[in-house]
Amino acid sequence: MKKEPMSTRKKAVALNYVKGQDQAPYVSAKGEGNVAKKIIDKAREADIPVQKDPGLVSMLSGLDLNEMIPPELYGAVAEIFSYIYRIDEKNK
Repeated sequence: MKKEPMSTRKKAVALNYVKGQDQAPYVSAKGEGNVAKKIIDKAREADIPVQKDPGLVSMLSGLDLNEMIPPELYGAVAEIFSYIYRIDEKNK
């Protein structure tokens, strides 16, 4: 089995946010290669929108599981949650 070079391996980070709580979103799953593919597949199976943003994934993948996103990423993550909200509203 041929291994992908580390620089070209697919990465994925899943964020979770508890609506109504005064906390920032947190990293609920992350991985590379086959793990990333499974995260993306699970999201799609659950009709959770998947946003492709390699730069943001790179920054988020440095966080630990269950770690809240730092304030400097609030703007970028807010855009993603806004995108998801718009999709949800459109599909109702």
